[in-house]
Amino acid sequence: MKAVLILSGGIDSSTLLYYLLDEGYDVHALTFYYGQKHSKEIEHSKLIAEEAKSRGNVEHRVADISSIHDLISSGALTGKESVPKAFYSEEVQKRTIVPNRNMIMLSIAAGYAVKIGAKEVYYAAHKSDYSIYPDCRKEFVKAFDAAVYLANLWTPVEIKAPFVEMTKDEIVKLGLRLEVPYELTWSCYEGNERPCLSCGTCLERTEAFLINNARDPMLSDEEWERAIEIYRKMKEEHESQNK
Repeated sequence: MKAVLILSGGIDSSTLLYYLLDEGYDVHALTFYYGQKHSKEIEHSKLIAEEAKSRGNVEHRVADISSIHDLISSGALTGKESVPKAFYSEEVQKRTIVPNRNMIMLSIAAGYAVKIGAKEVYYAAHKSDYSIYPDCRKEFVKAFDAAVYLANLWTPVEIKAPFVEMTKDEIVKLGLRLEVPYELTWSCYEGNERPCLSCGTCLERTEAFLINNARDPMLSDEEWERAIEIYRKMKEEHESQNK
């Protein structure tokens, strides 16, 4: 079985890569450079894809679509706004939306699937993204799957998001069971040499490992203690503001 996977190099898509390999798929992973500030994730997608080859058949390609940057540059990830230091559930996190990002990437992935004879395209949308990212909702998955089917009637392709009803901590729980090498993944939206530990995706990552009573293996002992400290402080502030 062949599957195309959108691989960012983060926790969710890396877990999905190992999940698909565990299910017996040959995985054709696509990583996109679209002008994102945190392009460091591309380096980590290469690391995780290479490591995953020990589990099964993995082919990895990086697609440079940065020529569209001026067309979609907006907000904190592709525009001039700063990355918000807040939990994902907060309104300010809408600044991290990249206009139509998943539809663009999934469209290209569907075309790639047709080319190589794969019947399924996967991406790692999950429940924790529901409130902020409309293109991570099951309603979007269903609608886009129907559109891709109509666009490729002679060579049908399905769009699948098996984690769409799972939270980040549930994905980490699955990944720990599958022994995903999380030390090779990257989540931070800042894209500096080391994670900032306080942007929305860093906070979500820390929380997911804490809920699973596990230490984030990507961080040093000192960084992990700092991550917990920042998380607890910002969690307390978040809860006091929302009373």
